[in-house]
Amino acid sequence: MALVETSLEEGVMTVTLADVDNRNALSARLTVELVDALDAADADPRVRVVVLTNKGRVFCAGADLSERSSGDAPSRVVSPLELFGRFRNSPKPYVGRIAGHCVAGGMGLAAAMDISVATDEAKFGFTEVRIGVAPAMISVICLPKMRPADANEAFLRGSRFPAARAAELGLINRAVPAADLDSAVDEVVSDLLMGGPQALAATKQLTSRVPHMTADEAFEWTARLSADLFAGDEAAEGMAAFLEKRSPPWLP
Repeated sequence: MALVETSLEEGVMTVTLADVDNRNALSARLTVELVDALDAADADPRVRVVVLTNKGRVFCAGADLSERSSGDAPSRVVSPLELFGRFRNSPKPYVGRIAGHCVAGGMGLAAAMDISVATDEAKFGFTEVRIGVAPAMISVICLPKMRPADANEAFLRGSRFPAARAAELGLINRAVPAADLDSAVDEVVSDLLMGGPQALAATKQLTSRVPHMTADEAFEWTARLSADLFAGDEAAEGMAAFLEKRSPPWLP
């Protein structure tokens, strides 16, 4: 039985963590299946948006501790860059539909999404210190989103906190009642499908690259990017559709 399930409908691929018995822990097998699913999503031109979600009451419990303590070497190991770094590097938008608790390495998955919505019943937490380790790899994803004081408290205390607090910390976008989760995610996805594929990819570059540039570098690079986009076929089609009051061709 697959630990990661996928489905594709009207330009939206849903990738579901389905190792319910193991609380969707990041075992070697689950991470391999997850990366393979994400590779397929990125390579498929039919896929416009990817939604990452879960089965069961836990979105992701972080590292598979039983596997780590067994000493058995898995046949294939997914690197942190392959997993957590891929969301930033992908040209496609990723939406987190977090329908369960999310701790430790699972926090890295949630924070790596471009946009994420969680059920307000979910608990979040950087629990690593309570088992004698640190939130090392996921700090690369989470720290840029957090105030230093908030990061110190969350990382050092290791306690769990509500989804609403995760939103306050900038780790997710919103926490909503469980009954409203699907409609909230659908609203996000609908908005994303309205954007041109190349425009969305370029916008992801803005949010990942501009904060690390000087102002002079940023103005120079964004001027070139803007000129290239305005000169492209997608912008020509988009502007024509706007002026002619019709839908652009990239809508599903």
